[in-house]
Amino acid sequence: MNIKSFAKINLGIEVLRKRADGYHEIRTLFQTIRFFDEIDFKPRRDGRITLCGDREDVPWDERNLIHRAARLLKEKYGVDRGVGISVTKRIPPGKGLGGGSSNAAVTIWALNRVWSLGLNKAGLMALGRTLGADVPYFLEGGLCLGEGRGDRVRPLDDFPPLPCCLVFPPFAISTAEAYGRCRPRLTSGSEPSKITQFLARKDFGLLENDLEAAAFELNPRLKDFKNLFRRDETLLSLVSGSGSTVFALFPDRDKAGRVFKDAQREATALLVETLPREQYWKELVAGVSPSGKATDFGSVIRRFESSRPSLPLKEKRKRKRP
Repeated sequence: MNIKSFAKINLGIEVLRKRADGYHEIRTLFQTIRFFDEIDFKPRRDGRITLCGDREDVPWDERNLIHRAARLLKEKYGVDRGVGISVTKRIPPGKGLGGGSSNAAVTIWALNRVWSLGLNKAGLMALGRTLGADVPYFLEGGLCLGEGRGDRVRPLDDFPPLPCCLVFPPFAISTAEAYGRCRPRLTSGSEPSKITQFLARKDFGLLENDLEAAAFELNPRLKDFKNLFRRDETLLSLVSGSGSTVFALFPDRDKAGRVFKDAQREATALLVETLPREQYWKELVAGVSPSGKATDFGSVIRRFESSRPSLPLKEKRKRKRP
């Protein structure tokens, strides 16, 4: 079974307050993008979990979220079978793109099928929360509102795929340090939620990342990478998560292509597109049946789609489809 494990960007982050458990209460907009790792799962008869990958800067042992996710399922449900897992890693770690969380989410999703555990979406979500705040989101995909630690996920109406340019600075930003330097909104006055305004007005220009200023303090060079994107060309440009990846969304592929060529001259850059929920699941589940037969996408998406109503989200303006 070979599965794509997609990355995400944060279209906005609001840090509300510090919680008693040491985490921060946030409000964020998650969005999957067509940029992915590939994870291959092969049954083992000896009951062991083995993990390997193609990047030397990633620990491929018990510390890895993939291994932790597989071990959690195996121990919690008394599974006597094993699995060999190999990863082709493209999403750079520590860059705010959620690669590790995505890997963990698709691991529990895949092993639920391989080991015939019969867990429903709520059960997988609950397991995901024990592994990391962003893990539940990757069991939804598309455009979602994240609250709490980011682990309470509400799917929203997707907009059509938009060109997205990613720039990868040659350094990482510590998530813990970024949160430590960030001034929570509820301790600094009653600032209105830009995310709530965006959902009502559909204006990308409203969106902000409260961690961005802290990320700039931690590494001022990050501003230079953000300045590669011209505001008059983009719908939105932000640091994703706590960084250090900087992204920009564009209304059409022509503008994206021009800016991407300029960015490539100055930094490591990649041109992708946003990935709506239906397409996310279609690409994730295609051909992953343990029997080797193609998966019935319709039945899978019906099982995983939330029954809760989603907020309407229309386009700010008519856009060309990329």
